[in-house]
Amino acid sequence: MTSTVVDGRATLPRGATNRHRLKTVLWSMTVGLRQMLVGYWIVMLVAFLVIGLVIQLLTSGVTGSMWDYGTQSPKYFSLALGVTLTPPYLALLVSHGVTRRMFAVASGIYLTGAAAATSIVWVVAYQLEHALYASQGWPDKLTNPHLFTDTSQVGLMFAEFFLLILSHEVTGWLLGITFVRLGFWRGVLMLPLALVPAVAAEFLLVAQWLADVLTSTGYHRPPLAVAIPSVLVVSALGVYAGYRILQPMALKPAKG
Repeated sequence: MTSTVVDGRATLPRGATNRHRLKTVLWSMTVGLRQMLVGYWIVMLVAFLVIGLVIQLLTSGVTGSMWDYGTQSPKYFSLALGVTLTPPYLALLVSHGVTRRMFAVASGIYLTGAAAATSIVWVVAYQLEHALYASQGWPDKLTNPHLFTDTSQVGLMFAEFFLLILSHEVTGWLLGITFVRLGFWRGVLMLPLALVPAVAAEFLLVAQWLADVLTSTGYHRPPLAVAIPSVLVVSALGVYAGYRILQPMALKPAKG
């Protein structure tokens, strides 16, 4: 590729611009992890909306939302997704001229998009289940505590899942970076740092299975006007912390 001259100044070829490189990195992440992400969505939809409902009908009957039993899954899957991002991509992309900074930015954008997409899947599944239950006269009682009390509260529903998924993705991303950068034993020592985004989200949102445990201790959720931006800030700081750890990172994993 050769450079061109615009207004007397040399410009880089299209493929060498930061914007184009960032788009290429994001596309490679999207394509590379697509099977993992979409496969998970399909498995969950079949397991809970179809198989789970059939099991309820064949046993005690439909007594509540079957989809609500799967609320823990997206958090822990997304943590695994975050862990998966760095080991296969960092060395490959950096060796092709992508800076660690660009890799961190692309990772943050990808994880945000994956969290939004997974949250939309969960919201839509709740709506489909509600419509089916309403048509059959079945109760769709929610099993777990949430920010929302009814499936019609789509905004709160999306916010809860997006924030919990994003924070767990960032924790997974930090775990993947610290263990690759530092090795196993020093990576274990860094666990408290890596867990901060996920733990902060759990304590700030007080939703799903951990809510009952926290409430039983007398702890109460802060106002959502405080909790929601706080989770976003902590998650953003987690991405930045990962970038800082990545800066001096060698392309070969640490031994031990």
